[in-house]
Amino acid sequence: MVRKVLVLAALLALIPVAAYARGGVVGGDPAPEGRFPWMVRLSMGCGGTLVAPRVVLTAGHCVSGSGPRRDIKVTAGSADLKSPRTVTARSESVIRPAAFVKETRGNDWAAIRLDRALKLPTIELTSAKSAKGTYTIMGWGLTSEGSDNQQRRLRYATVPTVPDDDCAKAYRNVNVELVKDESICAGRDGVDTCQGDSGGPMVGKDARGRWVQVGIVSWGLG
Repeated sequence: MVRKVLVLAALLALIPVAAYARGGVVGGDPAPEGRFPWMVRLSMGCGGTLVAPRVVLTAGHCVSGSGPRRDIKVTAGSADLKSPRTVTARSESVIRPAAFVKETRGNDWAAIRLDRALKLPTIELTSAKSAKGTYTIMGWGLTSEGSDNQQRRLRYATVPTVPDDDCAKAYRNVNVELVKDESICAGRDGVDTCQGDSGGPMVGKDARGRWVQVGIVSWGLG
């Protein structure tokens, strides 16, 4: 089943207006060290991206709301979570939009301000409202439905976008109503995100060959 990819409308003053995707990766491959240096792991079991030295972007359903919060540990700096190259930080505060309802409806994004700046590359956000084509997803989540263990090493895969009408029809068959103007669908047979990949990015290359984020992993069925 294709996954929903959330589209961000207006973000925060400290982050450019942007858009984004949703949640290792089923049918994916281990990520080469250093390929996705802005990818981070959150201690509650979600992914995220470093969009500024002290700001992580993730899914809204990964956090409980807005306000001061110092219990989220962020691990970054390596595709291998056990690598001595990893660096860590703690959350200082969280912002989740008032329009958030749940994964399937509303603005499913959140920004986490860290207690210190991380000296790592950051990723730019870009509009995804007209996104079509093939994109890259990644995460440390489960690699199969029903698995118990999330991954130590980051995995990634490429997935095509799915037309809104086709996606809506597929979800309608399982009594889920897709909100088309709030999401992008992406996925293919045998390749998908899974539990633990929520909050991670859907990314593509811009005209200059740089990675840009077009979505946040949000939800899916099966």
